[in-house]
Amino acid sequence: MGEQLGSSLPHVKFIFPNAPAIPITVNGGMLTPAWYNILSMSTINRQQDENGMLQSRQQVMQIIRKEVEQNKIPTNRIVIGGFSQGCVLGLLTALTSEHRFGGIVALSGYMPLYDTIMTIAADANRKTPVFWGHGDADAVVKYEYGKQSVELLQEHQYNVKLHTYPRMGHNACPQEFRDLLKFFKETLPYEQPLMAKA
Repeated sequence: MGEQLGSSLPHVKFIFPNAPAIPITVNGGMLTPAWYNILSMSTINRQQDENGMLQSRQQVMQIIRKEVEQNKIPTNRIVIGGFSQGCVLGLLTALTSEHRFGGIVALSGYMPLYDTIMTIAADANRKTPVFWGHGDADAVVKYEYGKQSVELLQEHQYNVKLHTYPRMGHNACPQEFRDLLKFFKETLPYEQPLMAKA
C-alpha cells in the first residue's frame, strides 16, 4: 500500500522504518521483525511489553526530530501511524507527544498500554484527525480490539473515525486504500513540501 500511496501523493514523503528481529513470546521465542515483544493476544488489556514499546517510540521520535530539525518539516505537516505493530507504535508516539501532528493513521492495530495510556497521554493531539481502519474478519488483531480502542479514544474526546471493512482479514483492501488516500488529501493538502510517517 505504501508504494501505491506514494505514486498517488507525489508531494508527500513517506518513511517506513524497519523493525529489528527480536524474540516473540507468542511465537515460541522465534526471531521476528517486531517493534516490541508480544506476550499474549488474549485480551486488549493483556500484559504488554511496555519497555519495548517505549524504546521503539524513542526511535520514531528520532526520525521525527531529524525531519523537523534538518528538513524543516513542521510537525503539523506530518501524519504518523502504521499497520499492526506499526499502528500500535504510531498511536503510542502520537498520543504521548507534545508535538501536534497533521493526522494519525491506525490500521489493523490496537491501543498500546490500554489500561494506562490515558494517564501518560498529552493533549497535543486530542483534536488531530485519526483514521482507524480495521477488517471485521481479522484473525490476528481481533476487530473487537480495534473497536474497543476507538471507543476509548472517543471517551476521551479524540477526533477518531472507525472505518470497518467487511470480510477483510489482517491486511488491506481497495476500499481502505481509497479511504486512506482521501484522508491524506484532506490532512495534507498540496501546499508545500510535505511528509508522512508510517
